[in-house]
Amino acid sequence: MTMMTTAQYLLGGLSGGLVGFVLGLVGGGGSILAVPLMVYLVGVPNAHVAIGTSALAVAANAAAGLASHARAHHVKWRCGGIYAAAGIIGALAGSTFGKMVDGDKLLFFFALVMVLVGALMLKGRGNPGNPGAECNREKAPKVVAYGLGSGLFSGFFGIGGGFLIVPGLVASTDMPMLMAVGTSLVAVTAFGLTTAANYAFSGLIDWPLAAVFVVGGVAGSIGGTRMAQTLGGHTGRLTTVFAGLIFVVACYMLWRSAAAFLPGMTI
Repeated sequence: MTMMTTAQYLLGGLSGGLVGFVLGLVGGGGSILAVPLMVYLVGVPNAHVAIGTSALAVAANAAAGLASHARAHHVKWRCGGIYAAAGIIGALAGSTFGKMVDGDKLLFFFALVMVLVGALMLKGRGNPGNPGAECNREKAPKVVAYGLGSGLFSGFFGIGGGFLIVPGLVASTDMPMLMAVGTSLVAVTAFGLTTAANYAFSGLIDWPLAAVFVVGGVAGSIGGTRMAQTLGGHTGRLTTVFAGLIFVVACYMLWRSAAAFLPGMTI
């Protein structure tokens, strides 16, 4: 593994701060920027190391967010546990397959997923949900199915997968969005740790970079959360702007990684 320079570690901390700030400001979807920031800003030369390292960082940040939501009683532990248990199997399979795919091709597919994330963020969230929703025997199979699918995606791309987990929890249990966001962090933490462990087994994690990314993420999330409280009802507009940023980054990634499918093309 290539050693990072001091400047790259500083950029890693800055990247973590940006991701944390966005997560605190607009909620789910911010961690999707972790991999492109590590590859194109920090300059991690190996796409698989970038994915493994970001998976660990995202898991750590999700665990910190989970503690906050748990204190506010926004976590349905039974639902989160069932969803995460099913998803761990999917994350293990997805991350194993992801390591077998060429790095540039993986980044290309990752960019396509970013387009999906942007579209989901723009989709309206008008369903109030049922505050008393629980994962009973009738709903459990649906929760397991959604968890397995979300874990597969999360593991393959090394992302938290909150943009899939939140709507998956709402669809399978009919819980309110706020409860789904808090509960999703149980699964995000579990998926990230599973993916990171799989990549670590193959020596594909830069531990110091993950550490500075996490520290930056914690600082950024505090600032983002405070700004969200200050802006109040205007965060919906910011979500739209952030979705636009995701589309721009996705287009850049598609352009940079297209050479993997066009042998004669150099960028």
